[in-house]
Parts: sequence; C-alpha cells; structure tokens
Amino acid sequence: MGVTCVSQMPVAEGKSVQQTVELLTRKLEMLGAEKQGTFCVDCETYHTAASTLGSQGQAGKLMYVMHNSEHPLSCFALFENGPCLIADTNFDVLMVKLKGFFQSAKASKIETRGTRYQYCDFLVKVGTVTMGPSARGISVEVEYGPCVVASDCWSLLLEFLQSFLGSHTPGAPAVFANRHDAVYSPADTMVQYMELFNKIRKQQQVPVAGIR
Repeated sequence: MGVTCVSQMPVAEGKSVQQTVELLTRKLEMLGAEKQGTFCVDCETYHTAASTLGSQGQAGKLMYVMHNSEHPLSCFALFENGPCLIADTNFDVLMVKLKGFFQSAKASKIETRGTRYQYCDFLVKVGTVTMGPSARGISVEVEYGPCVVASDCWSLLLEFLQSFLGSHTPGAPAVFANRHDAVYSPADTMVQYMELFNKIRKQQQVPVAGIR
C-alpha cells in the first residue's frame, strides 16, 4: 500500500450524483485508466451507553467501526480525535457483546461503493456515498503505490488529482501534517474516510433554531 488522498467531489451543476460519477469515470478512461474491479468502504457509528456516563453530565464519546474491501480481514475502530484500533473481522461480534458500553446510533450506517481504476502507479476509486437508500455524495480516493511517506509524494499526487478534478482538487489531507515523515498506513486512509463521512452527514442535517 502507498500514500492515499481521500476527498469529496461536489455534484456537477444540473447533474445527479450518478451523472457526476459517470463524468469523472469517463475522464479517467480518457486518460487511459483501466477498470480493476470494485470497492466498498462502510462506517457505523456507536455512542457511549447512557448507563456508563454517570451523573456528572459527561459528554458521550463516539466510535466509528469501519470496513474497507482493500483489507477484507480487518475491522477499523476509530475514536474522534483519538486512536485507531485495527482488529480482525470478529470485532463486529464483540461490539454486540459490548452493547452495555457502546450502542449503535440509529440509521448511522454510511458507505461508499464504486469502481477501482489503475493508471500507471496510481490506483483511483470513485464512489457513490449512500445513507440508507439515498445517494448523498461522491468520494474520490487516489493512491500512489511506489511511495510510503506522504511528504515525499504529495506534489505528484496533487498533479495527478488536478488532471481530472480540475478546480475541485483538494488540499493536502490533515492526516499528512500529523504524519510528517512517518510511514503511511491503512489507518490513515480510514481516518480520511471517517472525516469525509462526517462532513457529508453534516451537509445532510437540517439546522434547528436555537441549536448549534
């Protein structure tokens, strides 16, 4: 695995999510990228059970349990602003047994699915982000395979992203700054997906008067 950048692509004006995805994949194919199967990343949110908070008015913590088809035998558990635990797929069974401590948030499942493309040393995944039956956004993941240190290859990643995202090219992911010269890991990709999913969730929320 190399260094990866995950970003959101806005829906093109006058187009649907699916039509925008088709525009993006057509651009990739015109560049010479070849289809290489499909991918899926999913995320379910758990919150601290009320019984564990006590009477001190403590704020509950959120935990995100995630899966990535690139790592079929692994399960990722991420805390907001906290560590990322990588476990095997039986972790989902463990969460059921921990329902006295963590409870699944209602209708919290969010996922992105789409097609993988290979272009030279780049692996590109364009996905449709869904919550329930509804398409809510577009994810774009680009991985540069030959490098494992983000600071050594961001300029290359940026140049490639600009070739098909144009004005929607993202800035460097926050996780890159935190890693400095450290070796990039699959957990860093999952942190980016967690941030993307949370951003899309917030975009779907209807503001309530008096509540921020």
